[in-house]
Amino acid sequence: MRISPDDIRARILHRDADMLVLDKPAGIAVHKGPKGGETLDAFFPVLQFEASEPPELAHRLDRETSGCLVLGRNRPALKRLGAMFADGRIRKIYVALCCGVPAEVNGRIELPLARRSHDKRSWWMKVDPAGDPSFTRYRVLASRGGLSFLALQPETGRTHQLRVHCAAMGWPIAGDRIYGGDRAMAASRQLQLHAARIRIPGKGGSAVEVTAPLPSAMSDFLGHLGLEDFRPEQLPADLAP
Repeated sequence: MRISPDDIRARILHRDADMLVLDKPAGIAVHKGPKGGETLDAFFPVLQFEASEPPELAHRLDRETSGCLVLGRNRPALKRLGAMFADGRIRKIYVALCCGVPAEVNGRIELPLARRSHDKRSWWMKVDPAGDPSFTRYRVLASRGGLSFLALQPETGRTHQLRVHCAAMGWPIAGDRIYGGDRAMAASRQLQLHAARIRIPGKGGSAVEVTAPLPSAMSDFLGHLGLEDFRPEQLPADLAP
């Protein structure tokens, strides 16, 4: 994927003295990895603006996942954001097009996860009773013809958590070439997972709430599910009952 500095600046969803929230495009890694190629962090110097140094990642999104990505603009902010991500105070809501329909409209997935391999270069995960506790809340927003559109809220932050949990429950995310199998790849050639909404506690008590517009690769599907007018702003900040 080829992007320009202007493309990145145009994707700023929120900016203040401590952080930026970007609408990350699908298809670009946030930092260098074994596959190489263009990375998002190479563009961080053009997002420095009046700060004393370029911003840095406060968390990560998979290469093929789009949506809200938080960057810290100074060391104290990065420390604060990192602590809030670690203890679950930052609420993230994703949306996903899945191949299959959950039996319940609302639910909580409780499946521990571990790496498939001890190779440090491998980030593929699996459900493993001896793995780390992992929890995901979900809500069915629409379903039709064997497809469902879900809101997903990770309560823990394991690698590939949403992708593995959805696949293990029998409704893999469309376009997931690692965990979805033939059914997921037949539905879409692109991973249909988007970080749609994020809520970040503010210093003075008021929260920063940001939404990222759906990518066209996802919104094109929604007409078939009767959600032509869906907007991420309609999502709740929390899926907990």
